[in-house]
Amino acid sequence: MRRWLAALPLLALAVIVGLGALALRPGGGQADRFGPSTLIGKPAPALALESLDGREAMVSERFAGRAFVINFYASWCAPCRVEHPILLQLRQAGVPILGIAYKDEAGANRAWIAELGDPYEGIGLDLEGRLALEFGVRKVPETFVIDAAGIVVAHRSGPVDSEFVQRAILPALGPNPGP
Repeated sequence: MRRWLAALPLLALAVIVGLGALALRPGGGQADRFGPSTLIGKPAPALALESLDGREAMVSERFAGRAFVINFYASWCAPCRVEHPILLQLRQAGVPILGIAYKDEAGANRAWIAELGDPYEGIGLDLEGRLALEFGVRKVPETFVIDAAGIVVAHRSGPVDSEFVQRAILPALGPNPGP
């Protein structure tokens, strides 16, 4: 009986390690089990955010009648760094991208953009995460593709990759994605 009791802490450790490995595998985390955004096929929530560094305010009217991409990100987000080069390429190709700085300090965000480059047509500050809640953002980065009618047509939870660009972003924006 005592041998079994002595092995109990090792058994508990093995269970904890196994559950941790299960949660860390691709698609194994809590957020990934929620599935795609419930906004697909519905109008995007209204935009009304203060902009970073006095740029034009981030309001829905600014993007009315044209397709664009909304990217929720943060300077403290490591996966956001992974997707950043792809966002820069999209911007160079004329894809209009609205950046939403999620729960991020303006100064930290400015430094991050200065270091990595600015792929955004505009940056809105969502300091308290209210807009993120309206979009159902569970973690950053999250990206939404909005068509010219203001409907959410695609969503990506996690870093944007070339497969998502080819499958969702470019088809939604049409042959001439630029302004």
